[in-house]
Amino acid sequence: MIEINTYSEKDTLKLGKEIGSLAWPGMIILLEGDLGTGKTVLTRGLARGLGIEEPITSPTYTLIHQYQGRLPLYHFDIYRLNDAEEMYDLGYEEFFYGQGVTVVEWPERMGYLRPNEYLGISIEKVPDNGVDKRNIRVAPVGRVYEDFAKEWIKYDGISS
Repeated sequence: MIEINTYSEKDTLKLGKEIGSLAWPGMIILLEGDLGTGKTVLTRGLARGLGIEEPITSPTYTLIHQYQGRLPLYHFDIYRLNDAEEMYDLGYEEFFYGQGVTVVEWPERMGYLRPNEYLGISIEKVPDNGVDKRNIRVAPVGRVYEDFAKEWIKYDGISS
C-alpha cells in the first residue's frame, strides 16, 4: 500500500493526473471515501492525465459519465444503487472490461461484482489546523496493478 498526503485541491489534481498519464486500456480504479473527500477532484486530475479537458462532475444522479481522451474515461458514481444487481442494468461489464479507464465511486455498493483486479484508492479528509489535508491510500489488487504501483513509485519518487 502507498500512502500519500495532499494539502490542497491542486495537489490532489496533480496526483490524479500522474495516474491518468500512466493509465492503460481496461484499467479499473475503485475510489472510496466519504462525501466531500475529493473523489471527483482526483477523477478530474485523472481525466487531465488522459488528455480530457472538458469539465468533470460527479455522476451522482446519472450514475455514469463518459469522456473521450487518449483513452475513454468511464466515471461511475453508484452511491444511489440499492444493490449490486443494478450494475447489470448499467451494462457495467462493457465499461469495466473494454478499452477505456473505469473509475467507480462508492465501490462498496458493488458487492460480489467487485472485480478481481483493480487499483483501490481511499481518500480521507484529515483535520490539520485549517489545512485542506487528505490522506490517500493506494492499494493495488492483482499482479498488473502491483506492477503499476511499483513503476509509479519509481516514476514519481513516491515513498510507500
